[in-house]
Amino acid sequence: MRLDHLAVAAESLDEGRAVVEEALGLTLQPGGRHAHFGTHNLLMGLADGLYLEVIAVDPEAPVPGYPRWFDLDRFHGAPRLSNWICAVDDLEAAMTRSPEAGVAVDLARGDLRWRMAVPEGGVLPYDNRFPALIEWQAGGHPSARLAGSGARLERLVVAHPEADALRAELSELSDPRVVFEQGAPGLRAEIATPNGMRVLE
Repeated sequence: MRLDHLAVAAESLDEGRAVVEEALGLTLQPGGRHAHFGTHNLLMGLADGLYLEVIAVDPEAPVPGYPRWFDLDRFHGAPRLSNWICAVDDLEAAMTRSPEAGVAVDLARGDLRWRMAVPEGGVLPYDNRFPALIEWQAGGHPSARLAGSGARLERLVVAHPEADALRAELSELSDPRVVFEQGAPGLRAEIATPNGMRVLE
């Protein structure tokens, strides 16, 4: 299990773009549409093969007959860092270890192909502080297609009242950048940019 990318949820891509670009002083790049969940995104490459996405419901897409991923059906308010995503080499094995992570869904965006564990209700464990699990397949990895932004994730703070239990459940993740803290559910990304240290929450 390894950190793959971060997701900022927004009611619209325009709102998400404005908040992230102001917070980081950097420009997002075009992403694409996710037909299965009726969402679309914008992207930003980070160092070390990571990337950041802004994701929102696509107003031009049909409403799916099931909950969208990342709990987007219930999302309201200002854009915020909503989810973190970890890659695994064997999604079935990872779901066996953590069945509450969801069921495997085959997804595509352009020529990218991946499988993701998505809870049937759209809400991940630990108040959405459990990472979404992804297994990349055809088309490579989005980070390889993004222009460098000069930004690097220094620390991701995952806060939850049951932080110790969450940490224990994610024992396969060994990444010094990911820190678990007890507190109200939340995420905080500390990102070094050409404009200095910036924070996304």
